[in-house]
Amino acid sequence: MIRHIVLFKLKEFESETAKSECQQSIKAGLEGLFGKISVLKFIQVDFNCNPAESWDIILTTEFDSLDDLNTYANHPDHVAVSKQLIGPVKADRACVDYTF
Repeated sequence: MIRHIVLFKLKEFESETAKSECQQSIKAGLEGLFGKISVLKFIQVDFNCNPAESWDIILTTEFDSLDDLNTYANHPDHVAVSKQLIGPVKADRACVDYTF
């Protein structure tokens, strides 16, 4: 199995409320992919609670193989969430994939 972990750093927001609303929208969009993309075995989106750290969102997903991860990454529903919800507010991204 492959675990795919992605960290997102968001751009500055005019308020914490605006940031929180954006984060909730991203969470709903990403977690809404479960059941729509057959190769996606697990998905969870969480938010950093430590203000001393710089990353805002963690995405954890699981797949049977790297090929399945690639299928997910290129799936039209995933691409839409990435472009519409994440792209406009993303300042940075880090990723690690590992077997477990």
